[in-house]
Amino acid sequence: MNWTIRKMTESEYGLLGDFLYEAIFIPEGVAAPPRDIIGLPELQVYISGFGTREGDVALAAESDGKVVGAVWVRIMDDYGHIDDDTPSFAISLYKEYRSRGIGTAMMRAMLAELKRAGFSQASLAVQKANYAVEMYRKIGFVTVDENDEEYIMLCRL
Repeated sequence: MNWTIRKMTESEYGLLGDFLYEAIFIPEGVAAPPRDIIGLPELQVYISGFGTREGDVALAAESDGKVVGAVWVRIMDDYGHIDDDTPSFAISLYKEYRSRGIGTAMMRAMLAELKRAGFSQASLAVQKANYAVEMYRKIGFVTVDENDEEYIMLCRL
């Protein structure tokens, strides 16, 4: 399978709702939440008005002319919030494109983009049971806080 990572165009920002839903970690044996869950204020913070704030950056993974994944950052008061100068990550791929190295490549591309933009660090929140925790650690994220369910992770650029 061939794929590329590129900047997401403004006309594609509407896809972020789909990828936000795909980013919701669903443990084995648990039913997926209804799609309208992304309308909750604590999730809308990731996508509402995307592209209108300084620090909003989105990359797309594309395969055969189709956007199959997205990684985006924004400075927001989300689950992974560190401070008002640190962008927080969101990332997801459609299920059939996972475990192929695309997510790792997207994360690395975004970290390079953030470094070029002058940011010194980036953060994210991830469920402890999510298989992606190890990928985040491999690319340089470290746990800086946690609660019963999630790690708050930071990567210095």
